[in-house]
Amino acid sequence: MKLWGGRFTKETNQLVHNFNASLSFDQKFYKQDIDGSIAHVNMLAKQGIVTNEERFAILNGLESIKSDIENGTLEISPEYEDIHSFVEATLIERIGDTGKKLHTGRSRNDQVALDMKLYIRDEIGETDALLKELLAVILRIMKENVETYMPGFTHLQKAQPVTVAHHFGAYFEMFRRDRSRLHDIRERMNYCPLGAGALAGTTYPLDREFTAELLNFKGATSNSMDSVSDRDYIIELLSALSTIMMHLSRFSEEIIIWNTNEYRFIELDDAYSTGSSIMPQKKNPDIAELVRGKTGRVYGALMSILTTMKGLPLAYNKDMQEDKELTFDAIDTTKGCIALFTGMIDTMTFNKPVMEASAKNGFTNATDAADYLVNHGVPFRDAHGIIGKLVLMCIDKGISLDELPLEDYKSVSPVFENDIYEAISLKTCVEKRLTKGAPGPKAMLDAISEYDAYMAE
Repeated sequence: MKLWGGRFTKETNQLVHNFNASLSFDQKFYKQDIDGSIAHVNMLAKQGIVTNEERFAILNGLESIKSDIENGTLEISPEYEDIHSFVEATLIERIGDTGKKLHTGRSRNDQVALDMKLYIRDEIGETDALLKELLAVILRIMKENVETYMPGFTHLQKAQPVTVAHHFGAYFEMFRRDRSRLHDIRERMNYCPLGAGALAGTTYPLDREFTAELLNFKGATSNSMDSVSDRDYIIELLSALSTIMMHLSRFSEEIIIWNTNEYRFIELDDAYSTGSSIMPQKKNPDIAELVRGKTGRVYGALMSILTTMKGLPLAYNKDMQEDKELTFDAIDTTKGCIALFTGMIDTMTFNKPVMEASAKNGFTNATDAADYLVNHGVPFRDAHGIIGKLVLMCIDKGISLDELPLEDYKSVSPVFENDIYEAISLKTCVEKRLTKGAPGPKAMLDAISEYDAYMAE
């Protein structure tokens, strides 16, 4: 069944039908389509456009369709052009001509705009819940590793000592911002397009605010042309999903590096690793690598919709049908990646002695050694040069600053005394960094307390 046809004198070419049809992917929001129709017919009855008897018949028919799809007794047939025509044809088949009144005061244009908004709104909620689970795991790891020392990096070069809690706290901030972005998108998009018609509203006395209220929107959209041609919220969502994937990809890159034989900072659980078909010693970080790889897939969806929308005149154009498959795929990809990544880091373990030794052997305490000299009256620029000479001496000897004898320190500067070793210990280096956001234990415990309050909101 088609929702149109009177104007046409022959059937659509099958290839044209297949090219034009969207049922293969828009059946994904059958629930949203039916829920929107339920709200619409309730509004029609309130306005006296359909009778209460007609309303009950339509409602019962729609509920039975939804129930039968969900329990598997009703199969969505591929002969229909889209989910809207399938639902309407099935309704008419079940309740007769009364079902034909469902579409009064409504176009497929505002109907699909509504379905997509309802679907996106639901998916934002599910994505947000997955991010919250990820944050809970990150926070648990932070609490357990306030004193787990590791090197902090710039340019992938060891820079200064930090802790695992501090490092993971950076990702807590990233994913917290991601949740904030999703919240903003939901707030901005939460206006109901139903009742906008094809583009110019309708002559029926619809109560659009009532429909919006029934569907938990903040209100009805303000311009009917914009209502059916707006895809900003999809672009915003795909941008937010791309940012989430970028954060996951950065984190995955670090997991991959930390998992190498050269680093050995972490051990991935067997359940989140794979082996090699030829090399029996291999344990590969495939989940992290796939997350990193699938990031490009989500980026592609964003670029695709931006390109699709860039030249479209008002109002609705069939090009906009291209918003669905790529958006559905990007959502499913991102949700899957968040869930798998959460499981991977929740089960991995840290090689704490290796991480601490790496921080010591990478001269991450060199800045603190320079600060030691500054605190003893040496200008910083001179102190910088002195420590540089000492680092070179350590490299020649194959030792760390912690292992360099005091006489070697004094050979470069007489200012050094035995307390230099305490001043450059990893514990001291970390603990004296107490400013907000720093890795010191007090600063980290303050951050963890703040994160606990955030998670409880």
